[in-house]
Amino acid sequence: MNIYVGNLNYRVRESDLQQVFEEYGRVNSAKVIKDRDTGRSKGFGFVEMPNSEEAQKAISDLHDAEFEGRQMVVKEALPRP
Repeated sequence: MNIYVGNLNYRVRESDLQQVFEEYGRVNSAKVIKDRDTGRSKGFGFVEMPNSEEAQKAISDLHDAEFEGRQMVVKEALPRP
């Protein structure tokens, strides 16, 4: 399952994101989206977890949870149109 993680602190790295989600199960990938020109984080990212049950637990527990001083928005990522 692909999970959208928004409202991230700009200092959050991919390894930080992966660590948080690994508490709920296996993580295939964690990606923080960066601005093409500046290389700076855009404040959101995506985490891919192979097990749907673990992913759902992570979504319900982490949505609105505080991480690095900001409340995360965590939900299932919608496929691109």
